[in-house]
Amino acid sequence: MKRNFERNELLLGLIKLIILVINTYIFAYIWNHYYALRVYYVPFFGRGNYAVYLLFIVIYYFFVKLYGGFELKVTRAAEIAYSHAIASAMTGVLMYIVSWLLIRYIPPLWPMIVGVILWVAASIVWAKPANLLMRKIYPPTKTIIIYDNEIAFKKGEDITNNVDWRFAVKDTISVEAGFEKIFETIKNSEATAVMLCGIHSSQRNTILKYCIANNIEVYIRPNIGDYIVNSSKQLQLANLPVMLCQRSSQSLFYAMAKRLFDIIFSLFVLIILSPILIIVALAVKLHDGGPILYSQNRLTKDGKIFKIYKFRSMKVNSEYDGIARLSSINDDRITPIGKIIRATRLDEFPQMINILKGDMSVVGPRPERPEIAEQYEEVMPEFSLRLQVKAGLTGYAQVHGKYNTSPYDKLQMDLMYIARQGLVTDIRIILETIKVLFVPESTEGIGEGEITAKDRIDDKNN
Repeated sequence: MKRNFERNELLLGLIKLIILVINTYIFAYIWNHYYALRVYYVPFFGRGNYAVYLLFIVIYYFFVKLYGGFELKVTRAAEIAYSHAIASAMTGVLMYIVSWLLIRYIPPLWPMIVGVILWVAASIVWAKPANLLMRKIYPPTKTIIIYDNEIAFKKGEDITNNVDWRFAVKDTISVEAGFEKIFETIKNSEATAVMLCGIHSSQRNTILKYCIANNIEVYIRPNIGDYIVNSSKQLQLANLPVMLCQRSSQSLFYAMAKRLFDIIFSLFVLIILSPILIIVALAVKLHDGGPILYSQNRLTKDGKIFKIYKFRSMKVNSEYDGIARLSSINDDRITPIGKIIRATRLDEFPQMINILKGDMSVVGPRPERPEIAEQYEEVMPEFSLRLQVKAGLTGYAQVHGKYNTSPYDKLQMDLMYIARQGLVTDIRIILETIKVLFVPESTEGIGEGEITAKDRIDDKNN
């Protein structure tokens, strides 16, 4: 079994290497014919060129890994190709800047644009056969879903159905059946993986120990407490290991660096995009004569209330009766201009003013309305845990979830960010946000029958 695993991992590495070699060759051709000979002092001959090729490989590999372009085991071919397209664009921008610095005057842009197009085309051609080959190398894993309740079972089923080439569900069993029955089911089905959904830690640990002892993979749908433990500090007290869990606190260096970055970033965006923002403002105003900006009370760190700013995307007085409504699919309150600026995220850019003022940060949990948060907390008291840090323009939940992702799942992702917050994490999320900017599904509204936050909670619990 170990030998098969090593062989499969080698094949996986070779599949990834193919696209790296192809796109590096394309870049090398473009560099040699259109950029290398323009270097002012000493043209790059021989080893100097190899240094530039290596830089391309490092940058391209970094962005492909960041955007999940090598996640062949769990990602569809179209998503892999899209990830490579975004990585190619980002790499093209950086390599053009490198070329500019080396040449010391503005070099021609069109060769790099052609290069990006060719990298994308090569990735599209590569993605489908690479994905099919990966499914042959790694056939679906025989899996048992072990669950605590029907809602937890549905979550596990959704995962295995959406990644059906990765999992072959052989059986499902409730934890109430008892450990003896669970272990018998795993053994009889010859399962090599289990999916644990909504199981309490004491029961989960018993199953986890059995699976590890018997070389069975364990996929766990985490609970809120797992994220709290994940953020704990490892200590040694009286020569014994101890984990310290406490409310999130930022180091002085991180807090200062994050605030400085917020100020520079928000000023940069407001200045660079000012022509576009002026056009959006005029379009909103000229459409129906209503106000350009829309302000609303939102919650940030420690429950502090602030006024958030957005370009108005809905009709004036869209909540005339005072009831807080979430945006739904085909929401007739959204104006034609509003649909465009929502799809392109342009409606969010006035929040740079909030970031500049210090109400928000670039990265953090999205700020919720007080009345909606109150409704969530009636069912999920843990929802307030996301207020341990300052609200943000983008965050882990925005990168890996969607607008209509359930409140509980968003809370888990927010707590995942809080547990891992740091400059590296923030930069990674900002770069990952570029990928989701062009995915329409990420702004998809909630279901037609889910008008308020309470409707969403009630619907998820039924």
